[in-house]
Amino acid sequence: MNTAPPLLRVQDLRTYFHTRSGVARAVDGVSFEIGAGETVGMVGESGCGKSVTALSMLRLIDAPGRIEPGSRVLFEGTDLLALNEEGIRRVRGNRIAMVFQEPMTALNPVFTIGDQVAEVARVHSDASRKAAWERAVEMLELVGIPDPRERARSYPHQLSGGMRQRVLIAMALVMNPALLIADEPTTALDVTIQAQILELLAELQQRLGLAVLLITHDLGVIAEAASRVLVMYGGQIVEQASVRELFAHPAHPYTEGLLKAMPRLGQGRERLAVIPGTVPPPTAWPSGCRFRDRCAYAWERCAAEHPPLYPVQALHGARCHLVDEPARRALATPGASRG
Repeated sequence: MNTAPPLLRVQDLRTYFHTRSGVARAVDGVSFEIGAGETVGMVGESGCGKSVTALSMLRLIDAPGRIEPGSRVLFEGTDLLALNEEGIRRVRGNRIAMVFQEPMTALNPVFTIGDQVAEVARVHSDASRKAAWERAVEMLELVGIPDPRERARSYPHQLSGGMRQRVLIAMALVMNPALLIADEPTTALDVTIQAQILELLAELQQRLGLAVLLITHDLGVIAEAASRVLVMYGGQIVEQASVRELFAHPAHPYTEGLLKAMPRLGQGRERLAVIPGTVPPPTAWPSGCRFRDRCAYAWERCAAEHPPLYPVQALHGARCHLVDEPARRALATPGASRG
Protein backbone atom coordinates (compact mmCIF):
# COMPACT_ATOMS: atom_id res chain seq x y z
CA MET A 1 0.00 0.00 0.00
CA ASN A 2 1.35 3.42 -1.00
CA THR A 3 1.85 5.56 2.11
CA ALA A 4 3.58 8.48 0.37
CA PRO A 5 1.82 11.84 0.79
CA PRO A 6 -0.21 12.91 -2.25
CA LEU A 7 1.38 15.22 -4.79
CA LEU A 8 -1.72 17.43 -4.68
CA ARG A 9 -4.31 17.76 -1.94
CA VAL A 10 -7.26 20.11 -2.46
CA GLN A 11 -9.21 20.80 0.73
CA ASP A 12 -12.61 22.52 0.91
CA LEU A 13 -11.94 24.68 -2.14
CA ARG A 14 -14.57 27.39 -2.55
CA THR A 15 -14.55 29.89 -5.39
CA TYR A 16 -17.40 32.40 -5.42
CA PHE A 17 -18.22 35.10 -7.95
CA HIS A 18 -19.79 38.15 -6.33
CA THR A 19 -22.10 39.61 -9.00
CA ARG A 20 -25.08 41.94 -9.18
CA SER A 21 -27.30 38.87 -9.54
CA GLY A 22 -25.98 37.44 -6.29
CA VAL A 23 -23.15 35.21 -5.17
CA ALA A 24 -22.39 32.46 -7.70
CA ARG A 25 -20.91 29.53 -5.77
CA ALA A 26 -19.14 28.04 -8.78
CA VAL A 27 -16.89 25.77 -6.69
CA ASP A 28 -18.39 25.00 -3.31
CA GLY A 29 -16.38 22.76 -1.02
CA VAL A 30 -14.31 20.59 -3.37
CA SER A 31 -11.78 18.19 -1.85
CA PHE A 32 -9.65 15.56 -3.60
CA GLU A 33 -6.12 14.21 -3.91
CA ILE A 34 -3.81 13.23 -6.76
CA GLY A 35 -0.81 10.99 -6.22
CA ALA A 36 2.53 11.31 -8.00
CA GLY A 37 2.31 9.76 -11.47
CA GLU A 38 -1.47 9.22 -11.22
CA THR A 39 -4.01 10.10 -13.93
CA VAL A 40 -7.28 11.35 -12.46
CA GLY A 41 -10.30 12.25 -14.56
CA MET A 42 -12.78 15.00 -13.64
CA VAL A 43 -16.10 14.73 -15.47
CA GLY A 44 -19.41 16.60 -15.56
CA GLU A 45 -21.63 18.80 -17.69
CA SER A 46 -20.73 22.37 -18.62
CA GLY A 47 -21.41 24.66 -15.67
CA CYS A 48 -20.56 22.07 -13.01
CA GLY A 49 -17.37 23.83 -11.91
CA LYS A 50 -14.62 21.69 -13.47
CA SER A 51 -12.64 24.43 -15.20
CA VAL A 52 -13.09 26.90 -12.34
CA THR A 53 -11.65 24.27 -9.99
CA ALA A 54 -8.53 23.96 -12.17
CA LEU A 55 -8.10 27.71 -12.56
CA SER A 56 -8.55 28.20 -8.82
CA MET A 57 -5.75 25.73 -8.08
CA LEU A 58 -3.39 27.95 -10.09
CA ARG A 59 -4.90 31.18 -8.76
CA LEU A 60 -6.02 32.29 -12.20
CA ILE A 61 -9.38 33.63 -11.02
CA ASP A 62 -10.09 37.27 -11.81
CA ALA A 63 -12.60 39.64 -10.20
CA PRO A 64 -15.47 39.34 -9.46
CA GLY A 65 -14.27 35.82 -8.61
CA ARG A 66 -12.69 35.13 -5.24
CA ILE A 67 -11.22 32.06 -3.57
CA GLU A 68 -12.87 32.01 -0.17
CA PRO A 69 -11.00 31.82 3.17
CA GLY A 70 -10.54 28.29 4.46
CA SER A 71 -9.72 26.87 1.01
CA ARG A 72 -6.41 25.02 0.72
CA VAL A 73 -4.47 23.70 -2.27
CA LEU A 74 -1.45 21.77 -1.02
CA PHE A 75 1.08 20.94 -3.74
CA GLU A 76 4.25 19.13 -2.76
CA GLY A 77 3.43 20.16 0.82
CA THR A 78 3.05 23.89 0.07
CA ASP A 79 -0.27 25.74 0.20
CA LEU A 80 -0.46 27.49 -3.19
CA LEU A 81 -3.18 29.82 -1.92
CA ALA A 82 -0.81 31.21 0.72
CA LEU A 83 2.05 32.04 -1.68
CA ASN A 84 2.80 35.59 -2.80
CA GLU A 85 2.61 36.47 -6.50
CA GLU A 86 6.26 35.67 -7.15
CA GLY A 87 5.89 32.31 -5.42
CA ILE A 88 2.83 31.22 -7.42
CA ARG A 89 4.49 32.31 -10.69
CA ARG A 90 7.38 29.96 -9.91
CA VAL A 91 4.88 27.09 -9.71
CA ARG A 92 2.71 27.93 -12.74
CA GLY A 93 4.19 26.58 -15.96
CA ASN A 94 7.09 25.12 -14.01
CA ARG A 95 5.89 22.52 -11.49
CA ILE A 96 2.23 22.62 -12.61
CA ALA A 97 1.34 23.17 -16.26
CA MET A 98 -2.04 23.48 -17.96
CA VAL A 99 -3.28 22.58 -21.45
CA PHE A 100 -6.36 24.51 -22.51
CA GLN A 101 -9.14 23.25 -24.75
CA GLU A 102 -8.90 25.74 -27.62
CA PRO A 103 -5.38 26.06 -29.05
CA MET A 104 -6.24 28.92 -31.42
CA THR A 105 -7.03 31.18 -28.47
CA ALA A 106 -4.12 29.91 -26.36
CA LEU A 107 -1.51 30.44 -29.08
CA ASN A 108 -0.41 33.88 -30.30
CA PRO A 109 -1.06 34.09 -34.07
CA VAL A 110 1.82 36.52 -34.77
CA PHE A 111 4.66 34.41 -33.33
CA THR A 112 6.01 31.11 -34.62
CA ILE A 113 5.28 28.04 -32.56
CA GLY A 114 9.00 27.59 -31.92
CA ASP A 115 9.22 31.08 -30.43
CA GLN A 116 6.20 30.42 -28.21
CA VAL A 117 7.52 27.10 -26.89
CA ALA A 118 10.99 28.60 -26.38
CA GLU A 119 9.52 31.54 -24.46
CA VAL A 120 8.37 29.16 -21.71
CA ALA A 121 11.95 27.96 -21.22
CA ARG A 122 13.28 31.52 -21.14
CA VAL A 123 10.66 32.73 -18.62
CA HIS A 124 11.17 29.86 -16.19
CA SER A 125 14.93 29.36 -16.51
CA ASP A 126 18.09 31.23 -17.40
CA ALA A 127 18.35 29.49 -20.79
CA SER A 128 19.89 31.48 -23.62
CA ARG A 129 17.87 32.23 -26.73
CA LYS A 130 19.68 29.47 -28.63
CA ALA A 131 19.30 26.91 -25.83
CA ALA A 132 15.59 27.76 -25.47
CA TRP A 133 15.08 27.28 -29.22
CA GLU A 134 16.80 23.88 -29.12
CA ARG A 135 14.61 22.92 -26.17
CA ALA A 136 11.54 23.94 -28.19
CA VAL A 137 12.59 21.74 -31.10
CA GLU A 138 13.24 18.87 -28.68
CA MET A 139 9.75 19.26 -27.17
CA LEU A 140 8.04 19.40 -30.57
CA GLU A 141 9.78 16.15 -31.45
CA LEU A 142 8.71 14.63 -28.12
CA VAL A 143 5.02 15.26 -28.83
CA GLY A 144 5.23 13.68 -32.27
CA ILE A 145 5.34 16.69 -34.59
CA PRO A 146 7.10 15.60 -37.83
CA ASP A 147 10.14 17.56 -38.99
CA PRO A 148 10.14 19.58 -35.74
CA ARG A 149 12.99 21.94 -36.67
CA GLU A 150 11.14 23.08 -39.77
CA ARG A 151 7.72 23.11 -38.09
CA ALA A 152 9.09 25.32 -35.32
CA ARG A 153 9.17 28.15 -37.87
CA SER A 154 5.46 27.75 -38.68
CA TYR A 155 2.67 29.97 -37.38
CA PRO A 156 -0.37 28.52 -35.56
CA HIS A 157 -2.72 29.00 -38.55
CA GLN A 158 -0.42 26.83 -40.67
CA LEU A 159 -1.01 23.78 -38.46
CA SER A 160 -4.01 21.46 -38.13
CA GLY A 161 -6.07 21.41 -34.94
CA GLY A 162 -4.39 18.22 -33.76
CA MET A 163 -0.92 19.66 -34.37
CA ARG A 164 -1.81 22.86 -32.52
CA GLN A 165 -2.95 20.78 -29.55
CA ARG A 166 0.39 18.95 -29.63
CA VAL A 167 2.14 22.34 -29.54
CA LEU A 168 0.22 23.27 -26.38
CA ILE A 169 1.23 19.98 -24.79
CA ALA A 170 4.87 20.66 -25.77
CA MET A 171 4.66 24.12 -24.15
CA ALA A 172 3.22 22.60 -20.99
CA LEU A 173 6.01 20.02 -20.69
CA VAL A 174 9.02 22.29 -21.36
CA MET A 175 9.93 22.57 -17.67
CA ASN A 176 9.23 18.90 -16.78
CA PRO A 177 6.24 19.63 -14.49
CA ALA A 178 5.13 17.21 -11.81
CA LEU A 179 1.44 17.82 -12.61
CA LEU A 180 -0.25 18.43 -15.95
CA ILE A 181 -3.82 19.79 -15.98
CA ALA A 182 -5.53 19.05 -19.30
CA ASP A 183 -8.81 20.97 -19.62
CA GLU A 184 -10.95 19.39 -22.36
CA PRO A 185 -7.86 18.76 -24.51
CA THR A 186 -9.76 16.84 -27.22
CA THR A 187 -13.12 18.66 -27.41
CA ALA A 188 -12.53 20.51 -30.70
CA LEU A 189 -10.92 17.53 -32.47
CA ASP A 190 -12.42 14.78 -34.60
CA VAL A 191 -12.55 11.27 -33.19
CA THR A 192 -9.39 9.99 -34.88
CA ILE A 193 -7.24 12.94 -33.76
CA GLN A 194 -8.85 12.77 -30.31
CA ALA A 195 -7.64 9.18 -29.93
CA GLN A 196 -4.13 10.21 -31.01
CA ILE A 197 -3.97 13.00 -28.41
CA LEU A 198 -5.17 10.69 -25.64
CA GLU A 199 -2.60 8.10 -26.68
CA LEU A 200 0.08 10.80 -26.65
CA LEU A 201 -0.89 11.96 -23.15
CA ALA A 202 -0.79 8.38 -21.84
CA GLU A 203 2.62 7.77 -23.45
CA LEU A 204 4.06 11.00 -22.05
CA GLN A 205 2.62 10.29 -18.60
CA GLN A 206 4.35 6.91 -18.51
CA ARG A 207 7.61 8.14 -20.01
CA LEU A 208 7.95 11.28 -17.86
CA GLY A 209 6.21 10.05 -14.70
CA LEU A 210 4.03 13.12 -14.35
CA ALA A 211 0.60 13.21 -12.74
CA VAL A 212 -2.35 14.24 -14.91
CA LEU A 213 -5.70 15.84 -14.06
CA LEU A 214 -7.86 15.25 -17.14
CA ILE A 215 -10.97 17.46 -17.26
CA THR A 216 -13.72 16.46 -19.68
CA HIS A 217 -17.47 16.09 -20.16
CA ASP A 218 -16.94 12.75 -21.93
CA LEU A 219 -16.91 9.55 -19.88
CA GLY A 220 -15.51 7.73 -22.90
CA VAL A 221 -12.35 9.85 -22.60
CA ILE A 222 -12.19 9.03 -18.88
CA ALA A 223 -12.49 5.29 -19.57
CA GLU A 224 -9.67 5.52 -22.10
CA ALA A 225 -7.17 7.59 -20.15
CA ALA A 226 -7.76 7.74 -16.37
CA SER A 227 -7.39 5.31 -13.47
CA ARG A 228 -9.62 7.23 -11.04
CA VAL A 229 -12.53 9.59 -11.63
CA LEU A 230 -14.15 12.56 -9.86
CA VAL A 231 -17.73 13.33 -10.93
CA MET A 232 -18.69 16.99 -10.46
CA TYR A 233 -22.16 18.48 -10.27
CA GLY A 234 -23.38 21.75 -8.83
CA GLY A 235 -19.91 22.96 -7.87
CA GLN A 236 -19.21 19.82 -5.81
CA ILE A 237 -17.79 16.34 -6.23
CA VAL A 238 -20.80 14.02 -6.12
CA GLU A 239 -18.97 10.74 -6.69
CA GLN A 240 -15.38 9.49 -6.72
CA ALA A 241 -14.08 6.01 -7.42
CA SER A 242 -11.70 4.02 -9.57
CA VAL A 243 -12.77 4.05 -13.22
CA ARG A 244 -13.51 0.33 -13.16
CA GLU A 245 -15.64 0.61 -10.00
CA LEU A 246 -17.52 3.67 -11.24
CA PHE A 247 -18.47 2.09 -14.57
CA ALA A 248 -19.48 -1.19 -12.93
CA HIS A 249 -21.28 0.17 -9.84
CA PRO A 250 -22.28 3.85 -10.12
CA ALA A 251 -23.77 5.01 -6.83
CA HIS A 252 -25.02 8.52 -7.67
CA PRO A 253 -28.05 9.00 -9.98
CA TYR A 254 -26.16 11.70 -11.88
CA THR A 255 -23.37 9.25 -12.67
CA GLU A 256 -25.99 6.69 -13.72
CA GLY A 257 -27.45 9.27 -16.09
CA LEU A 258 -24.07 10.09 -17.61
CA LEU A 259 -23.34 6.41 -18.21
CA LYS A 260 -26.77 5.78 -19.78
CA ALA A 261 -26.23 8.75 -22.11
CA MET A 262 -23.07 7.23 -23.58
CA PRO A 263 -23.56 5.82 -27.12
CA ARG A 264 -22.79 2.11 -27.44
CA LEU A 265 -21.87 -0.20 -30.28
CA GLY A 266 -24.88 -2.10 -31.56
CA GLN A 267 -27.34 0.45 -30.20
CA GLY A 268 -28.90 0.85 -33.62
CA ARG A 269 -31.78 3.31 -33.83
CA GLU A 270 -32.52 3.24 -30.13
CA ARG A 271 -32.61 6.77 -28.72
CA LEU A 272 -29.89 7.80 -26.30
CA ALA A 273 -30.95 8.33 -22.71
CA VAL A 274 -30.87 11.93 -21.52
CA ILE A 275 -30.81 13.57 -18.12
CA PRO A 276 -33.85 15.88 -17.93
CA GLY A 277 -33.42 19.57 -17.18
CA THR A 278 -30.21 21.57 -16.93
CA VAL A 279 -27.59 22.40 -14.31
CA PRO A 280 -29.09 25.13 -12.05
CA PRO A 281 -27.35 28.51 -11.96
CA PRO A 282 -24.66 28.72 -9.25
CA THR A 283 -26.45 31.75 -7.79
CA ALA A 284 -29.44 29.54 -6.95
CA TRP A 285 -28.41 26.01 -6.05
CA PRO A 286 -31.49 24.15 -4.76
CA SER A 287 -31.75 23.24 -1.08
CA GLY A 288 -30.61 19.80 0.00
CA CYS A 289 -29.28 17.70 -2.86
CA ARG A 290 -28.38 19.88 -5.85
CA PHE A 291 -29.39 17.16 -8.31
CA ARG A 292 -32.82 16.47 -6.80
CA ASP A 293 -34.86 18.45 -9.37
CA ARG A 294 -33.47 16.21 -12.12
CA CYS A 295 -33.46 12.92 -10.19
CA ALA A 296 -36.01 10.11 -10.54
CA TYR A 297 -35.23 8.83 -7.04
CA ALA A 298 -35.68 12.12 -5.11
CA TRP A 299 -37.83 12.13 -1.97
CA GLU A 300 -38.47 14.51 0.95
CA ARG A 301 -35.08 13.98 2.57
CA CYS A 302 -33.33 15.12 -0.61
CA ALA A 303 -34.85 18.61 -0.26
CA ALA A 304 -34.36 18.83 3.49
CA GLU A 305 -30.78 17.58 3.91
CA HIS A 306 -27.66 18.29 1.88
CA PRO A 307 -26.03 14.85 1.47
CA PRO A 308 -22.45 14.31 2.64
CA LEU A 309 -20.02 12.24 0.60
CA TYR A 310 -21.11 8.84 1.93
CA PRO A 311 -18.55 5.99 1.77
CA VAL A 312 -19.78 3.28 -0.61
CA GLN A 313 -16.72 1.07 -0.14
CA ALA A 314 -12.98 1.61 0.05
CA LEU A 315 -11.95 4.54 -2.18
CA HIS A 316 -15.54 4.94 -3.46
CA GLY A 317 -17.82 7.69 -2.18
CA ALA A 318 -21.08 9.28 -3.38
CA ARG A 319 -22.96 12.41 -2.29
CA CYS A 320 -26.41 10.77 -2.32
CA HIS A 321 -28.87 9.71 0.41
CA LEU A 322 -29.51 6.49 -1.56
CA VAL A 323 -26.21 5.21 -0.19
CA ASP A 324 -27.68 5.64 3.31
CA GLU A 325 -31.14 4.36 2.32
CA PRO A 326 -30.60 1.88 -0.54
CA ALA A 327 -34.14 0.50 -0.29
CA ARG A 328 -35.40 3.79 -1.76
CA ARG A 329 -34.18 2.72 -5.20
CA ALA A 330 -36.96 0.14 -5.44
CA LEU A 331 -39.60 2.81 -4.73
CA ALA A 332 -38.61 5.08 -7.64
CA THR A 333 -39.17 4.94 -11.39
CA PRO A 334 -35.67 5.17 -12.88
CA GLY A 335 -37.09 5.39 -16.41
CA ALA A 336 -38.28 8.90 -15.59
CA SER A 337 -34.68 10.09 -15.60
CA ARG A 338 -34.53 9.50 -19.36
CA GLY A 339 -36.68 12.55 -20.09
